[in-house]
Parts: sequence; structure tokens; C-alpha cells
Amino acid sequence: MWNDAVALAKDASPKIPRALNGKPDFSGIWQTLSAADYDLEPHAGREDAPPGPGIVDGDVIPYLPAALEKKKKNFAARATDDPRLKCFALSVPRTVYYPEPFQIFQRARDLTVVPEFGYAIRTIHTNGTDHPDDPNDWWLGDSRGHWEGDTLVVDVKDFNEDTWLDRAGNFHSDALHVVERWKYLDANTIDYKATIEDAKVFSRPWNIEVQLYRHREKNFQLIENYCATHSFDKYYPLPAAE
Repeated sequence: MWNDAVALAKDASPKIPRALNGKPDFSGIWQTLSAADYDLEPHAGREDAPPGPGIVDGDVIPYLPAALEKKKKNFAARATDDPRLKCFALSVPRTVYYPEPFQIFQRARDLTVVPEFGYAIRTIHTNGTDHPDDPNDWWLGDSRGHWEGDTLVVDVKDFNEDTWLDRAGNFHSDALHVVERWKYLDANTIDYKATIEDAKVFSRPWNIEVQLYRHREKNFQLIENYCATHSFDKYYPLPAAE
């Protein structure tokens, strides 16, 4: 009877895509339906943002007092100072919950994350290598992943301080450290969790969680949103339609 129960439990487990090595295969085009990029914390509707319940565990980001004052200044200047408006890379974890799709290509030794917005391509190394001993400060940090069962755990650090976490001015320093957990809920839904730590900005680590949905529309593809090139459009006009 116990064997029957085990077999039933296995049959009830979600059928998810798997790579040749047996690991979950996250290849595909994904997108959130949340309003997290407008503000990670719960927020009412504003002229520049729809309302949203937030994705922060406990609802409030635990800023240090001086950092909270800076966040308030960022919020006041959000219409001009968000690095996104300069078409800078969105970094981690913002790329995941930004309201444009991103694509994952997966191999045994790494995952490549290609966002529709911007031009910065992220590599998550899964070949057992560690962070470099003498790192730079990168826009996307340095991502090193390993598997815990069917969960991909990614340690990300070595960031610069030039990106925001959302459009509301939530920010970080170059001490940012992110630990991500990617796990399938079913074949077309990923549960994404991240722990965010930055001793220069926050009083303690804090967590976010968001779900990602696979695009399954016929012929769906990323359309490059290289907004940094818009100022050159006048020099390269599209040919007139005949």
C-alpha cells in the first residue's frame, strides 16, 4: 500500500520540461504579470503607475535611516532619474519582474538570459565555478548557480551601484548580494524568489517572490527594445511605404 501511495504521489507531481541531464529546462520566453517594477512595495495607483500589492515579504523594505531618505529623494525625482530612462541595463533582479519579456537559453554549463529591454546579456554559470577572486563591479553582477533538487539556486554579487530596483526609486549600493531561487510550479509557470542583502542600504536581508509565465502565442518572439538608439532614428529613417 505504501508503494501505491508513492506511485500516486509521483504521478501527481507536475510534469515539467527537463534537459538531457535530467535538470529542469527553463528555456523559453517568460514574463511577469505583476506591477512590481512600478514599486516593489504595496502601492496605490499613481499618475505614473497602476496599483499593485507588491512582492516584498512583509511588505516593507528595511532601509537604514539615511538610505530611506535617499530613497524618498529618488522617488521624488523618478520621472527623470530612473536609470531605465537612460536605457541602462536593468540588472538583477529587476530584469525578472520588468514588464517586458525575456528569453532563457539553457545548456548544461550555463543559462543565458536575454532581455527584450536594453542590450545586456546575462550568463548564469552552472559548471561549478566560483565568483572571480578579483572582480569588477558589473551592471548585471556575477551569477553562479547550482541545483538543489529541481530548484536552481543562483548567487549573484559584484554589482555596480548605478541601477535601481524599480521605478519608485528603491535602490542598492555596490555591496548588493542577491540569492535567487528558480523553480517550476508547472510546465509553463516559474516561481521566482530572491533574497536581497546590502549592508550599506538595508538593515537586514529581505525577500521577494513573483511568478513568471511562459509565452506560448504562435510565432511569439522578442523584439529588441534598444531604446538607447532612439536618438539616432532621425539619421536612419525607415523607407517610405509603397
